[in-house]
Amino acid sequence: MNTVIAFIFMFGLLVFIHELGHLIFAKRAGMLAREFAIGFGPKIFSYRKHETLYTIRLLPIGGYVRVAGEDPEIIELKPGHHIGLEFNQFGKVAKIIVNNKSKHPNARVIEVERADLDHDLTITGYDVDSEERLTFDVDPRAFFVMDENETQIAPYDRQFASKSVPKKAMQIFAGPMMNFLLAILIFIILGFIQGVPVDEAEMGAISEGYPAHEAGLQSGDKIVKVDQKPIDSWVDFVMEIQGHPNEEVELTVERNGDVLVIPVTPNAIEEQGETIGQIGVRQAFEHSPGEIVKFGFTQTYELSTLILTSVGQLVTGQLSIDSLAGPVGIYDVTDQVVQTGFYNFLTWTAMLSVNLGIINLLPLPALDGGRLLFVGYEAVRGKPIDPQKEGVVHFLGFALLMLLMIVVTWNDIQRLFTP
Repeated sequence: MNTVIAFIFMFGLLVFIHELGHLIFAKRAGMLAREFAIGFGPKIFSYRKHETLYTIRLLPIGGYVRVAGEDPEIIELKPGHHIGLEFNQFGKVAKIIVNNKSKHPNARVIEVERADLDHDLTITGYDVDSEERLTFDVDPRAFFVMDENETQIAPYDRQFASKSVPKKAMQIFAGPMMNFLLAILIFIILGFIQGVPVDEAEMGAISEGYPAHEAGLQSGDKIVKVDQKPIDSWVDFVMEIQGHPNEEVELTVERNGDVLVIPVTPNAIEEQGETIGQIGVRQAFEHSPGEIVKFGFTQTYELSTLILTSVGQLVTGQLSIDSLAGPVGIYDVTDQVVQTGFYNFLTWTAMLSVNLGIINLLPLPALDGGRLLFVGYEAVRGKPIDPQKEGVVHFLGFALLMLLMIVVTWNDIQRLFTP
């Protein structure tokens, strides 16, 4: 049960933060955000606030922000169509009743001659059984009512297409950006919890009963040499100690301005089928706020480069598709991580957040990176590509991604049941 709760929380947080970025910058740009969704498929929860419908959907495979103009408008008023009109206190059309007009006895029923809800915001038509041509001004926040469901109209200046290239690009990039910011924040929190590992070979906690304690090493000692070999980092020091099980080595140590030479014999232990040396010391940790904030950025950067390297290896064939993990594989790893404690769970969440940000920036149709390519094409060409053509490309890309998801999930399931 703990794993289920942890997985739902982690998935919800990563998707929520990502889509929140899209939503915030859509609203900042003046775009009409019709829906903010966590998950895909049938709605299991919905709540409307102002212009936006907030939903949680059944399938936990992502989320989306539906911005007016990104998809063709589903309701179109054609000449000859009979509609009902309801007006606000200023005499402007507030609701356009598309069907079931009998349920709106106060609506004024007209026959449409022409409707411009993009620019002029007017509807021209005739009262039923009348030849007098009438023009009605439409409120920019008016609603269509179809099957008793309300959908706000989207004047052109509220649509995605009407915005400048920088605003479009920022609204798309904001999702991955928020994932990177979340990772930075989590690593900063981890830094405040435990501290930041010191790169130098500085002694942290010394375990009693181990060779380091018996040799007289102290917390704060800095190792500069092992058997006259210069040591530049904690990793260098660990490698040297592990390479000398049951062999005495001389440590050149800096302590309070003095230089000491301390002999120590690492214990021999078995680890993953190898015999390595161990002296019973932990790495030192830095607790200054400046270093902790720096740690948040450097860890996120290093993870990003690692993930990009892995993507490159996938493209060049150095890694196979079998190395990918889908929702089932991520759940399995989450189960293992949860057992090791809250600190490691936060680390895992930060890693997945960076992963989500990087993957979404790949220049593939249906991903944010693919959409950014189209915006870049618009910037170079001076006008956007045909929305219908772009929609087809993204639809095909989404279908291929779903196919990949099925393959990866099948591999995850096979790994679970293969000894």
